[in-house]
Amino acid sequence: MPGRIQSIERAAAILRLLASGARGLSLAEISRSVELPKGTVLGILRTLQHVGFVEQDAESSRYRLGGGMLSLGTRYLDGNELRTRALNWADTLASRSGESVRIGTLHKHQVLVVHHVFRPDASRQTLDVGTLLPLHASALGRVLMAFDPLAVPEEVGEVETDGAVALTPFTRHTVTSMPALEKRLDQIREQGWGWEVEELVDGEVSIAAPIRDRRGVTVGAIGVRGAVERLRDASGGPDMEQVSYVRDAARAVSRDLGATPY
Repeated sequence: MPGRIQSIERAAAILRLLASGARGLSLAEISRSVELPKGTVLGILRTLQHVGFVEQDAESSRYRLGGGMLSLGTRYLDGNELRTRALNWADTLASRSGESVRIGTLHKHQVLVVHHVFRPDASRQTLDVGTLLPLHASALGRVLMAFDPLAVPEEVGEVETDGAVALTPFTRHTVTSMPALEKRLDQIREQGWGWEVEELVDGEVSIAAPIRDRRGVTVGAIGVRGAVERLRDASGGPDMEQVSYVRDAARAVSRDLGATPY
């Protein structure tokens, strides 16, 4: 019986490392983590770059997963299947929270809304299915950014005084600095959910949590959106009861997708 091919094992180890949630790794960091010489790692990285499985940031020289990984089915769910699996839980979340519910998945450098449940009242509302949301200014997008190394914002604004590129502002509250955004993403990874206050739409708050599949891969996010008066508590933080509703829904969908334990 033929033996295992060492170069493929090494390439797979590097891909798994880059997919672990880090927002880009240097050659030295990769070399230390996989316990291989820098020269060997560099050769593997250049090959993976050539086939589109790895990308290198031109400014920082850090490596991350490339878009070519998508063609191999990194996510075995498409938007329609994710919506089908989450229908009942989205309805339940809308009923419990009293707010509108959206389910989103990564589409290029934005969030594609694949399902939307109206707020259960008599107010006039517009269906958001098919809408694209910015990653950096929405709770759904931030959750995807926190747990998916391929989720990076596309829209950028003017260059700041320190030379960094500012993210597009949607309101005066929008976080436009990548370092500031990274701090929020770290919080999301630590607590398992994210939120934003009037960063996409004035007067509105959104709360979201990740949906994972049987492999533990984040394949989407589910969340609520509503008026700041209803979703923010007296201290200025999120209404934790609403947070619990969102997390319960995310866990339920993830369990239906085979995620264990969740």
